[in-house]
Amino acid sequence: MTKFAVTEEKNKWLRDKMDELGIREEDIEEKFIRSSGRGGQKVNKTSSCVYLNHLPTGIEIKCMKERSQSVNRFLARRELVQKIERLSGKMTKEDIKRDKGKKQKARRKRRSAKKHQHEA
Repeated sequence: MTKFAVTEEKNKWLRDKMDELGIREEDIEEKFIRSSGRGGQKVNKTSSCVYLNHLPTGIEIKCMKERSQSVNRFLARRELVQKIERLSGKMTKEDIKRDKGKKQKARRKRRSAKKHQHEA
């Protein structure tokens, strides 16, 4: 697998995650296109936007968050991994974070209701 312009630790994480989910590089169609939006001349002349199409699932991802094509390639694959994890029913880090926040809010709400009940 290709190494991207991110830390070795992140490269290893991505390789391991893709292996775990059975995502192969051969199944990914990758194109480089020019980004849209702000950036002026730099954006208009470099193809730093990455478009991925995962052939088995039909998932399409377009990533143009960074100016570096290599970093965008990494970010696009990371997004693909997260989408496939979500489809398989596994909880992603974002899902866990969201659930934790919901539980905290519910606890606060219960505590607040209990406190107001005792005051009345």
